[in-house]
Amino acid sequence: MVMRYWYLLRGSWPRILELAYWPTMQVVLWGFLTLYLAQNSSLFVQAFGVLLSAVLLWDVLFRGQLGVSMSFLEEMWSRNLGHLFVSPLRPYELLASLMTISLIKTVIGIVPASLLAYALFDFSVYSLGLPLVGFFINLIVMGWALGLVMAGLVLRYGLGAESLAWVAVFALAPLSAIYYPVAVLPPWVQPLTFILPASHVFEGMRAILIDGVYRPELMWTASALNVVYLIGGSLGFLAFFRRARTLGLILNLGE
Repeated sequence: MVMRYWYLLRGSWPRILELAYWPTMQVVLWGFLTLYLAQNSSLFVQAFGVLLSAVLLWDVLFRGQLGVSMSFLEEMWSRNLGHLFVSPLRPYELLASLMTISLIKTVIGIVPASLLAYALFDFSVYSLGLPLVGFFINLIVMGWALGLVMAGLVLRYGLGAESLAWVAVFALAPLSAIYYPVAVLPPWVQPLTFILPASHVFEGMRAILIDGVYRPELMWTASALNVVYLIGGSLGFLAFFRRARTLGLILNLGE
């Protein structure tokens, strides 16, 4: 299944271009905004790159979720699910292949944008050091979990639920504290942020870039939450899959 998705991706240069296009555009726009703020704010002089890092890391989460959802939706659009599941393919193998191709697509999208950030703004997100690996893994795993739930909902309720694949992750953006600290949020909202792995990742990122301190407790909390998220997302997809198969929906879904 991974090779199937890889051949589809490799054989279509517009798909590859689209993967890198949006992260690159965001880096350019936010990079110039950051540059402007750095020239007019002592805070941004002190912590140049906070916004750029936030943009790049947020895109890891977004691309991770979209990589799973879109690959699955393409199977539905082409009415290919029935063909896949008359083969010996098992549902968990499909999940593994969706996550693998999501990882490949995310790397293809993010790496050029990160290199462009260095070329244009002399800022390297890789200056975050080893914690960057943990941030990347936590964000993409959260994206996978969300993507699996969205794919399961589309499988169960049809393409009418397709828009959820695009909007679900943005509904969590305000609570993920991407561009501002959790402390900025109203006190009654702050407890909600603690159940999102992304909020711990972005707090950890700011601790490194602004305070020069690595906070391992944030990384461990995000990792523990992601274990729950990934198990929940996988079980949710499998439950929706079993229900769809029982109702005979798999052969009837498509455009």
